[in-house]
Amino acid sequence: MSYKSLFSRALGLDPERLHFAAHSHHLWPDASFDGQVRAWVEANRFADRKWDLIFGEVIPEAQGHIARELNLPSPDSIVFATNTHEFLLRIVSGISARPVRILSTDGEFHSFRRQGERWEEAGEAVITRIPLHPFDTFETRFLEAAKAGTYDLILVSQVFFRTGQLFGGIDALAALARPEGPWVVVDGYHGFMATPTDLSAVADRIFYVAGGYKYAMSGEGAGFLHAPAGFCPRPVITGWFAEFGDLEGPPGGVQYRTDAGRFWGATLEATPFYRFNAVRRMLDEAGLTTADIARHAREMMQTFQSAALGGEAGRLDGAELLNPVGAGAARARFLAFRHPDAQIWRKRLLDAGVVTDVRDDVIRFGFGLYQDAADVRRLITTCARIL
Repeated sequence: MSYKSLFSRALGLDPERLHFAAHSHHLWPDASFDGQVRAWVEANRFADRKWDLIFGEVIPEAQGHIARELNLPSPDSIVFATNTHEFLLRIVSGISARPVRILSTDGEFHSFRRQGERWEEAGEAVITRIPLHPFDTFETRFLEAAKAGTYDLILVSQVFFRTGQLFGGIDALAALARPEGPWVVVDGYHGFMATPTDLSAVADRIFYVAGGYKYAMSGEGAGFLHAPAGFCPRPVITGWFAEFGDLEGPPGGVQYRTDAGRFWGATLEATPFYRFNAVRRMLDEAGLTTADIARHAREMMQTFQSAALGGEAGRLDGAELLNPVGAGAARARFLAFRHPDAQIWRKRLLDAGVVTDVRDDVIRFGFGLYQDAADVRRLITTCARIL
């Protein structure tokens, strides 16, 4: 089945392009254009009064969409920022111990990788990084380290951005989390709306960060945090938005909201939330859930995987497929192939009008709603011709 009609504007801008980087910069559906226009119109219609509308309607709607997507007990546990890095800074600022003792992996996204290295340079953190390789023992090794160590913060990805492998130990980490430490942060950027995610059993113990840039199909600027009650009640890095609402704090001291709003920053651009809400309404109207979208992508991934491993897609049969489509329903929405020529392959494909993504020696093919079976056949044919 094809859902291309939902993306007519984006696809029409470059009709010959094959965009297989849905895991990187996902194309935006037509509904997001309508959301963008609505944001402009309402900002100018209501002007100074727009903030009543944004905080009274737009943000609560977005919170509701996310809470339903993740099966959270309350939308009040959701707060927004321009990007997830802001939340990382605020959470760590709320840890009183210095240096902060952090357990993580060698496969986290650059936002944490770079910030963590700089904290170490400055003597602000001591970080233990568990290697992802070999991945068949990673989960055991990581959980053993989490149980054996004395950490202030444990940070791990739900889906690893480079390899597409899934971490299955979130429940076990949540069992270790305490308001006094350790705090558990799950980077869900490659999981949110990529694969069905139910946080109901761990919502009271873990932080979860993600955003609209990728599978939520609504672009930059809509980072969000799910914050469990009682964890990090007074982040040191704080913005003035956090002082509106139900407040508590020491007499004469800085007051904080009691819900996730304690992590608010300062003035931000509201347009991304309009786009996000419009996309979610589009999906509801079309009767599409994340499970439906994942199933559509999975079928295309299986076709491409079979062709690649069967020698029908050029030299991809000589690459190591890091995250093959298996029996489990939960998975990343991209296939990651490791090969020394990954960079060369990506350039050849781009020259041929096929957009993919490469991380070091790993080339990634991402799948989404705006592709169909005919696109996968064209991708296979192009790979066979130029790789």
